[in-house]
Amino acid sequence: MFSAGQRNLVVVGNGMVGQRFVELLAEGDPDRAWQVTVIGEEPRPAYDRVALSSFFDGSTAEDLNLVPDGFYDDASYALLVNEEVVSVERAERQVITSAGRVLPYDALVLATGSYPFVPPVPGSELPNCFVYRTIDDLEGIRAAVAAARSRNRGRSAGMVVGGGLLGLEAAHALRLLGISPHVVEMAPRLMPLQVDEGGGQLLRSLIQALDVTVHLGTSTAQIVTDGERLLATLTNGTELDLDVVVFSAGIRPRDQLARNCGLAVGGRGGITVDEGCRTSDEHIYAIGECALVDGRIWGLVGPGYTMASVVADRLLGGGTTFTGADMSTKLKLMGVDVASFGDAMASAEGALEVAVSNPVAGSYAKLVVDDQAQTVLGGVLVGDASKYSTLRTLVGRDLPGDPVALIANVEDTGNRLVLADDAQVCSCANVSKGAICSAITEQGLTEVGEVKANTKAGTGCGSCVSLLKSLLAESGVAISKALCEHFAMSRAELFDIVRVMQLRSFSEIVSGYGTGRGCDICKPVIASILASLNTGHILDGEQAALQDTNDRYLANIQKDGSYSVVPRIAGGEITPQGLIAIGQIAEDYGLYTKITGGQRIDLLGARVEQLPEIWRRLVDAGFESGHAYGKALRTVKSCVGSSWCRYGVQDSVTLAIDLELRYRGLRSPHKIKAGVSGCARECAEAQSKDVGVIATENGWNLYVGGNGGFRPRHANLLLIDVDRESLIRTIDRFLMFYVRTADRLQRTASWVESLGGGVDGIAYLRSVIVEDSLGICADLDEAMAAHVANYADEWRGVLEDPDRLSRFVSFINAPGTPDPTISFRAERGQIRPVGPVPLTVSSKAGSSQAGSALEVIG
Repeated sequence: MFSAGQRNLVVVGNGMVGQRFVELLAEGDPDRAWQVTVIGEEPRPAYDRVALSSFFDGSTAEDLNLVPDGFYDDASYALLVNEEVVSVERAERQVITSAGRVLPYDALVLATGSYPFVPPVPGSELPNCFVYRTIDDLEGIRAAVAAARSRNRGRSAGMVVGGGLLGLEAAHALRLLGISPHVVEMAPRLMPLQVDEGGGQLLRSLIQALDVTVHLGTSTAQIVTDGERLLATLTNGTELDLDVVVFSAGIRPRDQLARNCGLAVGGRGGITVDEGCRTSDEHIYAIGECALVDGRIWGLVGPGYTMASVVADRLLGGGTTFTGADMSTKLKLMGVDVASFGDAMASAEGALEVAVSNPVAGSYAKLVVDDQAQTVLGGVLVGDASKYSTLRTLVGRDLPGDPVALIANVEDTGNRLVLADDAQVCSCANVSKGAICSAITEQGLTEVGEVKANTKAGTGCGSCVSLLKSLLAESGVAISKALCEHFAMSRAELFDIVRVMQLRSFSEIVSGYGTGRGCDICKPVIASILASLNTGHILDGEQAALQDTNDRYLANIQKDGSYSVVPRIAGGEITPQGLIAIGQIAEDYGLYTKITGGQRIDLLGARVEQLPEIWRRLVDAGFESGHAYGKALRTVKSCVGSSWCRYGVQDSVTLAIDLELRYRGLRSPHKIKAGVSGCARECAEAQSKDVGVIATENGWNLYVGGNGGFRPRHANLLLIDVDRESLIRTIDRFLMFYVRTADRLQRTASWVESLGGGVDGIAYLRSVIVEDSLGICADLDEAMAAHVANYADEWRGVLEDPDRLSRFVSFINAPGTPDPTISFRAERGQIRPVGPVPLTVSSKAGSSQAGSALEVIG
């Protein structure tokens, strides 16, 4: 593990700060002067604790992972997980681990973090009492809640002790798990360290409106068991009947290792360090929440990252110092924006406060300035934190105008704020505007993701991402929105043009708004737009020539030139007669059959001239096109729900069938998949779908923007406990808004992320399709109603039209001749493709596109 010629560095702790430290060190040490060993006591590498609650919103431990791929493949860096340092032997300069390892060090960095403070409440050690700190804690909470919901078969409840940042995060987590949370805070307001009295009043009303019961000015007196449940008594006499209790009442520095080896610690805890983050031992440093700097524990990730930067620089021969850090915070709690920055509580002598409260709009804003009203000191934002990124950068600078105008939601007067180059844009990674703009210019960055990767700005809490996009524009970066060389506008803009101008053909569109004859990019896009606007069968007129290969034959072409046929099986429900019919058709035509992941039956191995014959048999048996070939709704997967399952709480099958029949045939920028689960056990895997619905005891939870595939994404929670009518109306609007505004071949996951300028896309989406902020909901509703009313089965449309039928031949000059390049072999009782044999062919129009009707040569 250690190499001659290198100095040995041991890092105790692989949390967010410890991991950031080793990355900074590796970045600044290309010659690898240090041999680094990192020891983490958890069973997994560093993960994002800031986003911990997303674990209940579909994210996995892998999603939260912070370690770059291959980082510890470097021979100079080693990570030991599920192992703890049990002692530090300073005289020998070595540490002993729980596995018995003896690791020498030339320098030791303690990044042991903090532990949750649990008030001395009788009963706090009982089963189903948890802390909220690690993924293991969250897994325990989830298991306890699942057991309670299964046991109770009724509304379950939980209590969170602590109404600060983490306490409200914990309440949000319980809410995501489907139980009603109580929040108990001994202070007179929620988030007492970040929010003032005025903001606290609004925050309480907004949180309570989300079915969270708030108890202020009281604490927990005791917790006792009551059968399989818990009974908590508050100091004000209130009794709460509960299933789980979560303690989130603050943190304490983990300094026991330092105490045991004789390092100096503070009277109230914390490892005492100097401005270089060095402890009382010159060979040992401490960073993050375990470090006590100037008598203060800095309990946020941003200051921890700054300490990590200081120590990395010191170990590489630098002399930077820790002079404090930005303690600003911005987060969204159950959809409620909360932010504070600078001297939010106006603690400076003579500080003046300017506040604007709008209970109707649900917003509160306060700006703190000095006694001369010339310098910005801090502020608080509740309900609407859209101005946080800009206001935070003004702290310590001259007040640029009327403070009321800065915080009130008034129209822009044209006096745009211009940040100075030394203004700190990202407090987590301590990155200035100048550094970001220089990186954009010097490295040719054109996207927010590139800026984040190159500067680390926006990779912490994410609150500065909106500014990164603004700085790209300010740096003169022009990002083309052209669909292709023939259309200068984006797909969304082209869609609106076609819709508003009521254009009905490619010729009309390209002659009026494009150039040339089109290409393989714009033609399928326009075909999809026209299909979305109900302009007739996709194989009529010019539209037939615009289609992709699969759409051209209403089936999926396979590697050997044969096609697959997938009939719709709405919600995965099928009768015995339907199964028999599909089986008989497959047997008669010698097709390979396979159950798909979307609960349908795939029939593979059909030749193009056989497709209409197979469709006719299927249509006569009551089936229709499943649109497996198109950029359209594919399936709505379901579990058996409350009709059969003992855990089901709603009828998931009926809802899945209704949704699939409602949205069948809807053409879109990319394929759409949906799922409906009848309970939180999630057998339909709804959270991995573009549209996911999960039953609750009070209605349905709606998730949007998930997908599997090459880049799997978990869906985002959009609505909680809604009724069926509201659910369907919201899905209608979501799909229509997506169809109208997404880019070409953009899945709903990346589309949702891009909404609102790429900052909190789900909140922007909610404002548009739930709150009708753009005033377009009625239009979206009307568009979906038109789609439902105009739906027609595309297979049946071919069977009823001789002109459309004439397209389905393998050879245009020999319609009855089968394609000799398609052959099969037997395997496991079914056919398998042998592979194409050479055949000299030319296409009807000179195209080499697979799947075209061919003309026999010679």
